[in-house]
Amino acid sequence: MGERMVIIGADATGMSAASQARRLREADELEIIVFDKGNHTSYSACGIPYWVSGDVADADDLIARSPAEHRARDIDLRLRTEVTDIDVARRRVLARDLDTDEQTWMTYDKLVLATGATPIRPPLAGIDAEGVYGVQTLDDGQALIDGLAATTGREAVVVGAGYIGVEMAEALVRRGFRVTMVTRAAEPMSTLDSDMGALVRKAMVGMGIRLITDAEVTGIRTGADGRVQAVSTADAEYPADVVVLGIGVRPTTELARRAGLPVGESGGLLTDLAQRVRGYDDIWAGGDCVEVLDLVSGVLRHIPLGTHANKHGQIIGTGVGGGYATFPGVVGTAISKVCDLEVARTGLGETDALRAGLQFHAVTIESTGRAGYFPGAAPMTVKMLAERRTGRLLGVQIVGRDGAAKRIDVAAVALTARMTVEQMTALDLGYAPPFSPVWDPILVAARAAAKAVARGH
Repeated sequence: MGERMVIIGADATGMSAASQARRLREADELEIIVFDKGNHTSYSACGIPYWVSGDVADADDLIARSPAEHRARDIDLRLRTEVTDIDVARRRVLARDLDTDEQTWMTYDKLVLATGATPIRPPLAGIDAEGVYGVQTLDDGQALIDGLAATTGREAVVVGAGYIGVEMAEALVRRGFRVTMVTRAAEPMSTLDSDMGALVRKAMVGMGIRLITDAEVTGIRTGADGRVQAVSTADAEYPADVVVLGIGVRPTTELARRAGLPVGESGGLLTDLAQRVRGYDDIWAGGDCVEVLDLVSGVLRHIPLGTHANKHGQIIGTGVGGGYATFPGVVGTAISKVCDLEVARTGLGETDALRAGLQFHAVTIESTGRAGYFPGAAPMTVKMLAERRTGRLLGVQIVGRDGAAKRIDVAAVALTARMTVEQMTALDLGYAPPFSPVWDPILVAARAAAKAVARGH
């Protein structure tokens, strides 16, 4: 008699796990049942801002694999079905059909938690008013696009200046809105050091975005019709026909908490290297609902990215399918853009390094993405952190144009290999005038960092 694999969540981790397990085990050996309270599977949430802006024409373009395609592979996919309880002792879950309200207990041999993360919605007056949007799912994206089309006013406020907030601000500008961004941070993109964030601020102001920093939203004012009219801070009020929340996300682990499963300081589930929930041989978890090991600092962090989520799914599916795979950790690589300005970071920033108890040297260099004499050469700023005395690379941040962002991958590999900045200076990187100066900007920064380490100041 075969086993049953139950998966909660039908996006990156959940469906990657299901697909990989199905590759390794046939339907008569392993029954796979997936529950998700939404309407879609295997889609790119990261692509939603580009759909809103018009770069992506249709929601279907963001879907990697449809429900029908999954079902054709003998995966029992049940959408609009919410799991409301996990009974670990009896190895079963309680699922509720959102259309009929019917509830069913489903037993499992293998359970996978792929519940993702939930956008933060602070408990403010007016936060649920008409015209206030969070952007997490395809349905959220469609609601925002429909709302923008129906809005006659042209004032938009984006709350929060992380990656999604910045990308949504650009999308709204491109749709003809006057955009104000309000953030508690001193600069946009707080995962960057403030000096690098200032470069992002300059680009955003240059494209017409009004940026309000060091300000916390205290409420959202609505009209008699219940629709948003303005966003308030302690010092001012900003008119708004549309409000988009980009404050960040937190792990969706309430269900797991109630079941007694272990969570870390950030609220993400704790797993071993094979993505098994710690202390449970028959329960796995992955994606935005778990904490991951930061290979640079050695601490557990919540880093919600689709790259990790898909890898977790592959590892979980391999384990359930009888194979062996592990997830060693991450270095925290992320890239984005503001108009034609590219932004990238990997490893630790100054605040991260100090929090981890590391002493370091920080250097910043200016270079270009191509040979200086080649047409189209554009400036690029690279900041690099190296550990004091050892010279171990700790982190890199890049802000520039002309292919700047993907240079971060060289730094990500160097971090993973625990290279020193001195070792990096000898890297044999590709060179031709249309693609790089003779000394690539990463190497220029590594040389500067190596000199700082050698001086020891």
